[in-house]
Parts: sequence; structure tokens; C-alpha cells
Amino acid sequence: MNKVAFITGGSRGIGFGIAEALAKEGFDVAINGMRPEEAVTDVLDQLKQHGGDVIYCQGNIADTESRQRMLQQIGDHYGRLNVLVNNAGVAPKERNDILDASEESYEYVMKTNLQGPYFLTQQAANWMIEQRQADENFSAYIINISSISATVASVNRGEYCISKAGMSMMTLLFATRLGEYGIPVYDVRPGVTKTDMTSGVTSKYDKLIEEGLCVQPRWGYPEDVAKAVVALAQGYFPYSTGQTIMVDGGLTIPRM
Repeated sequence: MNKVAFITGGSRGIGFGIAEALAKEGFDVAINGMRPEEAVTDVLDQLKQHGGDVIYCQGNIADTESRQRMLQQIGDHYGRLNVLVNNAGVAPKERNDILDASEESYEYVMKTNLQGPYFLTQQAANWMIEQRQADENFSAYIINISSISATVASVNRGEYCISKAGMSMMTLLFATRLGEYGIPVYDVRPGVTKTDMTSGVTSKYDKLIEEGLCVQPRWGYPEDVAKAVVALAQGYFPYSTGQTIMVDGGLTIPRM
């Protein structure tokens, strides 16, 4: 029986890279996205080529009813959930200086990037506990995709930075609470990664990388993050709950 992974925001970018890597490793995958299912048929077909079972859970991670419905869909289809990857996230619709940013923008980013994942994790964790108590051999992992922005300040997108810092604390909280049940929780922090979210600042980061922003002089790619997630989801770090995995090309190494 294949293990089941649920990847939020799994139809594009880093999330799709994670979903594809897990599918290649024999996981059945449920991916979430905002687009209607008919708009992601190519994505689903690509994932199915790897031999596993794939379903699409359409919905807004920021919405309570959507979260409940998606987990119910996974339960009805698979009857289990081994891995939750909290990847879905948004950037501010406009990058504004923190002296000018609006409450509307703050709430929009926070509901998707932090509040939604927090309560999705709460619900998924309770389900994982039930499965663990019913079967001592059942394995479960929760993997949060935060960002170097959890600690690297960008004053023109403060709401995003705060949401990712909150997700990193969320990792510590759930790791602490779920330790007694043998359910590890991890924080994966990508650096500058080439996705549709960064397409509007490509030239800016091309220049910064060329000037030495990262120790490894290149962009990160979804597959870089995916490899870290696969290692965690496969159980290769069972005694490292609550830990942060940096996937940033050495960007955050203090240097002189």
C-alpha cells in the first residue's frame, strides 16, 4: 500500500516539484490548488505518468470549509494520510513599504500563508494521531515550506516575512505537541527559487546572484526543495523533529 501525501499549492512551482518527486518515489499524491480541475488536467496527467494514484483537491487553503472538504476528500478516496506538505502561499498583491502597507494586504497574506496552514495542520494532525493509535506501524510526517524570509527582512513585503516567521514557529509548536505520538514536523526554507512567483523579479535576482548573493552562484529550483522534502517524507530524519532544512544555496551563511 502506497503512502499518501497531500501537497497544498501542488499544481505549480515548488509544490508541483514536490508532488512530482514524491510520485516518482511511489507515493500516492493529493494536490491542492485554486484553479478548477479542468485547468490542471495536464498537471494531473504528468503526475499520473509515474504510476501512482493522483487526485486534485480544489480549494482555498485560507477558507475553513475548503480545508475540511479537502481532507474529507482525501479520507474518502484513500482512507489515510501519511504526509502533509504545507506549501501553498501567496505574495502581497503589491509590494509596499511597511510604512505604507495596508491591513487588507496583511490579512490576505496571513490567512493563506499562516492561518490556513495552522488550522489545516491541526485537523490533519488529529487524523494522523487517530491512524497512529489504530496502527503502531503507521508513519506520518508534517513538512512546512517556509522561506529564508522567516529571518531575512524585506521591508517592501513585511506581511510575507511575518507569515513565514510564524510558520517556522508553527513548526516548533507542532513538533513539540506531536512528539509523544512519533509524528515529526519539519521546516524547509527555500531561498531565491525560480518559479512563477519570482518571475517578476528575475532580472533583479539575476544581478544579485551574479554579484555574490548566494555561495552557490545560481538560482534555486523546485527540484532542489523537492529533494529535501522527499528525504524527510521517506523518514530519513526520524530523530530531527522541529529542525529547519535550509535550501538556499548558502545565501544565509554570515559572510564578510
